[in-house]
Amino acid sequence: MSFDRAIKIAPSILSADFANFGQEIEAVEAEDADWIHVDVMDGHFVPNITFGPATCAAIRPHIKTVMDVHLMIAPVDPYIEAFAEAGADVITAHVEAGPHIHRTLQAIRGAGAKAGLALNPGTQVESVDYLLDMVDLVCVMTVNPGFGGQKFIHSQVEKVRKLRAMIGDRPIHIEIDGGVTPETAPLVAEAGADVLVAGSAVFKGGSVANPAPYGENIRAIRAACS
Repeated sequence: MSFDRAIKIAPSILSADFANFGQEIEAVEAEDADWIHVDVMDGHFVPNITFGPATCAAIRPHIKTVMDVHLMIAPVDPYIEAFAEAGADVITAHVEAGPHIHRTLQAIRGAGAKAGLALNPGTQVESVDYLLDMVDLVCVMTVNPGFGGQKFIHSQVEKVRKLRAMIGDRPIHIEIDGGVTPETAPLVAEAGADVLVAGSAVFKGGSVANPAPYGENIRAIRAACS
């Protein structure tokens, strides 16, 4: 995974056809997706249950780009090794997912993955201040975590701007997760984000049998940012 600040579109498989993950991933990658985003939810830290390490291991052979695993789970530390072994390139944990987030980030890097830190809409941007040398990515949640298809929370754009200033020239991605569309993408891109997670905005209108809309949707988000 080389670092650059070009806009990257990361379709969330939460919006894909669950019975066809392998083909869905291959279809969106063929249509110019940059990363594949995997939303892991535990029904405890967030009000929904999705996938575990076994699903990640099963889809890993289909992912040619970057497997970006977002752990919306608590506790998070006991599962880091399993997700790393399942092939995650990036593992992101929430500030609130355990008592010792610095140790969590150390464990992610120790397991061989890039370390991501997620900020909920109510989490202060200052909470990353003493962690920036431990992270490769900061994920700003622009919806409350737990469900796809929610409306974008506009107050988070200013958080992205502050975060970008804090990061300076460090090689740290700023990822946006939630409510990304061609309308909201340019707001966060202008503020300094470079990885845009999009679920329904990428997968709407297409299918494995008809993947062309995936490409149109990805290109629309990318074009809006330029």
